[in-house]
Order: sequence, then C-alpha cells, then structure tokens
Amino acid sequence: MNVINSYHGTALVTGASSGLGARTAQLLAERGYRVIGAARRVEAIRELPGVVAVHLDLTDGSSIERAVRTVESEHGPIDVLVNDAGYGEFGSIEETPIESARRQFEVNVFGLAALTGRVIPMMRQAGAGRIVNVSSLAGEFSSPLGGWYHASKFALEAVSASLRAEVRPFGIDVVSVQPGPVRTPWHDEAMNSLESVSGNGPYREMAAAVAAYHRSTQDTAITSDVDTVAEVIVRAATSRRPRSRYRVGRGSSTAVALSRLPDRVFDAMTRRQFGIS
Repeated sequence: MNVINSYHGTALVTGASSGLGARTAQLLAERGYRVIGAARRVEAIRELPGVVAVHLDLTDGSSIERAVRTVESEHGPIDVLVNDAGYGEFGSIEETPIESARRQFEVNVFGLAALTGRVIPMMRQAGAGRIVNVSSLAGEFSSPLGGWYHASKFALEAVSASLRAEVRPFGIDVVSVQPGPVRTPWHDEAMNSLESVSGNGPYREMAAAVAAYHRSTQDTAITSDVDTVAEVIVRAATSRRPRSRYRVGRGSSTAVALSRLPDRVFDAMTRRQFGIS
C-alpha cells in the first residue's frame, strides 16, 4: 500500500466515540497522525490512546464552528477530514415523522457539509488536503423501510462527486468509502428505530421480516468487521493516489451491479431477499 509515511499531519475524525470512527481514529494515531476525535460523547474518545477529544454536534452550527476553531488553535490546520458520524433512520416513509427525516439529513448530509465547508479554506490555503466521506452501499440502491437513510446516503454520494470536482484544482482529494453491513452497535440502533416506527402499524409484518433479515446477517460472510472497514478508511485517507470510491465487503460490487437491473427485476429480488410479499 502506497501511503504517506514521511508526513504526519492533523486528522479530524467525526463519530469517534464508537464503532468505525473510534477504530479509524486509533489507526491514524498509530500511523503518526495528530488525531482529534469529534463526537457528542467525548468521554468515550478520551479513552482512545493518542486521540484528543473535541465536542461536536453536527446539528448545531455553533458547535461546528467551536470544534474547528479549537482544533485550529490547539493543533494547527486540518490536513485530513474523515466524516464518519451518522446514523440510520429506519421505518416506512408513511410513518416516519418528517421531523425525524429532517434530522437524518441534518446529521448525515447538512452537518457533514457544514463541517467540510468550514475546513476546506485552510486546505485550499495549504494547497493540499484529504476529505474522506464514509458513505454506504445504501447510497447505491434502496430497500424497503430504509428510505430516509438511503436518501441521505444517495445525497452524500452526489455531494461527494460534486465536491471532488470542485476542490481538485486546489490539491484537495475527496474520497467516498462505501461499506456494506458492518458489525457495530449502529445496526442494532437502526433496527430499534425500524421497530419503533413501523413495528405496530400496517407495516408490522414487513418490519418484522426486514429486522429479522438484517439481524440474521450480522454473523454472515457479507458483514465486515470494524477493523477491515477502518483499514480501508485509513487507506483512503493516506494513499498518495486514492481512488474516488472504495467499496468494502464481500459481494459489495456484485450488489451494486445487480441494482442496475431493470427495476421490476431488482424489486422482486429485494422482496425475496427480505422475505416479504
């Protein structure tokens, strides 16, 4: 792997209190980066060796500004930004409160964009930088009862593609990492959301089938462990010539290829996959 071993810069990793964000922050610190881990729960970040904690709430513009100012004043310009923070709002489109859908976008898209926009000027001034957006295969195709989560990841993919072209002339690389299922607490939280929103209404049988499917895949070959995905994120953050997109997980490229089939064919395959009529 061709990585930047001779230069150890400052990396800001969001969502660093658990899961992929925490492991990514650790791995970057082990490679010699000054790593600042950002999240709402800073207590968990303080337990990570070599990682400095900063409070960050992506739904609060003033929190974003304070976090970046703190990093700049105490650690200097940010060379690498890893946008990992995010969550999954699951449930039927009909039953999901619009306020919940808005919050999904506030965290997964708008807050990420606000933070990225705040960091870009210092990267442009330096003539170099790396932005890694941790997206998902969910940004390539959609599935039942996950529409708002998929929509946020579709949006993130579009933002990443446009941003990549916009900032490349300034020496800034934008990379999208698309994991499939990962063994993290995120998964249980998403299924809890699904059952809370749609577990007792007209979609209850579908919700039970979809939740059962997702939970059954947690110990199968298509689900990646945290270390595997975090290593790819670090590769995206440190490779001299990164790819624009990294897909992670067994069968991920096949899944994307299948999603390009005619809609009726793909929809039928999806229903069979989840065990719904």
